[in-house]
Amino acid sequence: MQANRLPVLILVLSILYIFIIPQEPLAFKLFFKLIPMALIIIYAFYQTPKQKTIVHWLILIGLFFCSIGDGTIQWFVVGLSAFLIGHLFYLTGFVSQWKFSKYRVASIIPIGIYAWIMGNELVQAISNSEDTYLVIPVIIYIAAIASMAWFAIMTGNIFASIGSILFVISDSILAWNMFVSPVNYEHVFVMVTYYAAQFFIAHSLKSLGRKHTQLVW
Repeated sequence: MQANRLPVLILVLSILYIFIIPQEPLAFKLFFKLIPMALIIIYAFYQTPKQKTIVHWLILIGLFFCSIGDGTIQWFVVGLSAFLIGHLFYLTGFVSQWKFSKYRVASIIPIGIYAWIMGNELVQAISNSEDTYLVIPVIIYIAAIASMAWFAIMTGNIFASIGSILFVISDSILAWNMFVSPVNYEHVFVMVTYYAAQFFIAHSLKSLGRKHTQLVW
């Protein structure tokens, strides 16, 4: 399979899953849900050199754990745990590519504010529900994904940055719909931003880990 054809195939199969595949039976739905992620992981391999560095393996492992989370999110704690592990691998990989810029450092302010507001809303909603045991896991997860986004921005890699921000948006919509209030077309918004996030993170491997990388910003 040629790498330049994979993005089109990923797009087509993502649209197929989001808009056409029925909700039931669950096994059938999950099968088509995971196909785009499997292709994104294959695409990620194509973006890495033969001599892979630690950042390549960390991001690839992160993609793998996120695909597990994607397939198990209906069992919320299991899926959340898999996504958390995936974000920790992403975070570690991005930390290894840190490139200082005072403007990128400053991005911690809006990210921190957003994480605080979102976290506060979710904690209040969960505390008033029967799922109070989820308060601590959700706080840990918000801290992890916010940190992942900031460290992605600190790489200076535009694709990693866009991917991480889209991931935050996707998870925020999912969490808001689940715990705070219903979001119209939640499934569409969550999956579109999720697949796009993973694709951009996978595409970032083309330049991450290389000594002579032209940073976009």
